[in-house]
Amino acid sequence: MTEKILLVDDEPTLLDTLAFNLRNVGYEVITAADGVTALEQARAESPDLIILDLMLPELDGLTVCRSLCQVSETPIMMLTARTGELDKIVGLESGADDYMTKPFSLGELQARIRALLRRAGPRRAGDELRSGDLTLNLVSRRAFLADEELVLSPKEFSLLAELMRHQGAVLSRDLLLTRVWGYDFFGDTRTVDVHVRWLREKIEVNPSEPVRIITVRGIGYRFEG
Repeated sequence: MTEKILLVDDEPTLLDTLAFNLRNVGYEVITAADGVTALEQARAESPDLIILDLMLPELDGLTVCRSLCQVSETPIMMLTARTGELDKIVGLESGADDYMTKPFSLGELQARIRALLRRAGPRRAGDELRSGDLTLNLVSRRAFLADEELVLSPKEFSLLAELMRHQGAVLSRDLLLTRVWGYDFFGDTRTVDVHVRWLREKIEVNPSEPVRIITVRGIGYRFEG
C-alpha cells in the first residue's frame, strides 16, 4: 500500500521540488501552502505522515501541530529555517515527532521519512481488517462475524474500523469523535458512547460484559479483538 504524505510549505519552489522527488520514490503526496489548508487536508486525506513548515500564513506550524496532535496520532516532521535549540525544543514539545532545519538533503529527508513511517507502523493490512472471526472489508465497507454479514450504519462501520486499526491502544472519545464524525461535528462525546453500545449489541456475545470493545474509564475505548 502506498504511503500518503501531506507536505505543507509556503515556498512554492520548495513545495514543488519536494513533492516531485517524494512522488518519484513512490509516495503519494498531497500539498498545502498555509496552515488552514493543512488542517483541512489532514482531515480529508488521512495522511500517513505530515511534513510541516514552521512559518506558515493563516496559521503557523506550531499551532497546526498542536491542533493535529489533539485529534490524531499521525507522525509529524517539522521543517524550519530557524537553527536555535529553543526553536527545536518548542517544536518537539508541541507534538512533532522529528525536526529538520533548512537547508537539508533529500537523502536525509527520505531516511527520516522511512524511520517515522516504520515507527508508526502500517495503518491497515491490505483492504481488510481481521480480528478472530470479525472481518471488515474497507473497500466494499461490509462487515462479517463468522459467516454472517453484519448490518452496520456508515458511522458504526467507521467507528469499528478505527478501533480495529489501533487494536490494543486506548482511543479517547474526543479522538474517535474527530476521526469518525469530523473536525466540524458539533455533537458531544455521548455520540461515541451510543454508537459503541450499538456495536456491542452486534459483535459481542454478551453486550453487558464486552470482551472486544473495552471501556477505559474516564478516557475512551480499547479494541481487544
